[in-house]
Amino acid sequence: MSVGVIVTIVVFLAGIFLGLPLGWGFLTSTAAGLFSLGESLSFMAGTFYHSINSYVLMAVAFFIFAGGLISYAGLADRIVRFSYALVGRVKGGMIVVGLIATLIMSALTGSSLPTISALIPLLVPRLEKYGYKRVYSTAVLCSSSFLGYLIPPSVPAMIYCLVAQQSVAALFLSTVIPGLLLALGYGILNYFLCDRYIDHSVVLPTDLYAPGARMRELKAATWSALPALGAPLVILVGIYGGIFTPNEAGAVAVVYCLLVGFFVYRELTANNLWKAVFSTLISVGMIGLLIAAGTVFTRFLIREGAAQALAESILGLFDSKAMILLSLNVFLLILGMFIDGIPILILAVPLILPLITELQMNLVHLGAMIIVNVGLGVVTPPYAISIFVGSRLSGVSYGELVKPMMVFLFVVGIPVLLLTTYIPALSCWLPTLLLGEQIVGAW
Repeated sequence: MSVGVIVTIVVFLAGIFLGLPLGWGFLTSTAAGLFSLGESLSFMAGTFYHSINSYVLMAVAFFIFAGGLISYAGLADRIVRFSYALVGRVKGGMIVVGLIATLIMSALTGSSLPTISALIPLLVPRLEKYGYKRVYSTAVLCSSSFLGYLIPPSVPAMIYCLVAQQSVAALFLSTVIPGLLLALGYGILNYFLCDRYIDHSVVLPTDLYAPGARMRELKAATWSALPALGAPLVILVGIYGGIFTPNEAGAVAVVYCLLVGFFVYRELTANNLWKAVFSTLISVGMIGLLIAAGTVFTRFLIREGAAQALAESILGLFDSKAMILLSLNVFLLILGMFIDGIPILILAVPLILPLITELQMNLVHLGAMIIVNVGLGVVTPPYAISIFVGSRLSGVSYGELVKPMMVFLFVVGIPVLLLTTYIPALSCWLPTLLLGEQIVGAW
């Protein structure tokens, strides 16, 4: 390993320890490595520019903007009402309302935080009136938040495609089955857990569950939610029907949400539109800096042979492909405990690609495995962004949320990750069926 690599890694770790923002840590450490080798910084400028000169990044910006509009345009309220009417009176059904709403919102936002930011204020107080303890309903919503990473359109999937040069449409489809398995597993676990978190002294209105009243509410809620439910349908049919590209789909999603917010629900005011624009600019600026700076960092390490050295060392430790994949999962899970998902994608994917080439692993399958893994990082302490956001929005302390969330993580989340890792069909069958093996590759 060269002196430049050692200096770069030491400076990078020191920056993290001192609290330096990750994007600037990438740039500072790379500059230090180049200085130690006596080389020009022109490598950084060229790499920085070319890494963000991408149509995929444009699609990311559009989908983030669409997610912001959903929270301010009244779509989230209609989705919650529809989910509530759909489930009916079943054991733990009110929590399943949150799971269904999360699935639908995930298909609209492409990310985790906009989903729970919209749903927790809407659902948690309402569920509390029906006897569900605030800590439990918040924990379930936070645990299911990374469905936004798995249900297309997915922002992390687009980031992976940008780094690994894979088909966006294929990656979107690769995480559908793992995402549905996760939602199903959460629903089943909730059935067995919910009793201990329900206050049975709360008296529920009986007329709500009368067959006639339920059917009338379902019809009204469905009619009200149709414009909101049309958004993911338009996006996905457009992409897989060959009508428009993922980039164009993002733009269509924005226009669709604007039209629904202004002219159908009439809840999108000029002030709310500015809030959505402002939050989008902040998010896109952060992601752009991370992508550009992270690409500079990883390409320098790759150029100096660090990626090949990593591949050779891991191959030297384990003989079997199963153990190598398990070690990668453990490595990514540990990173996810301290770093957000998008920086992990930017940092880890280029470094492990030489290893994956040696293993002859399908890159669509790898993408699904990594996206599930970094999604788990969103809900894994100590740095679990969904717990911080959920705690702030619901008023439940961080410590109270961790215990019930760990049950969902270990009973459902980790098993789904292992199934995705060791059963390629879960991630490759659907994209192969719809797009063909020439796009997905052999698996």
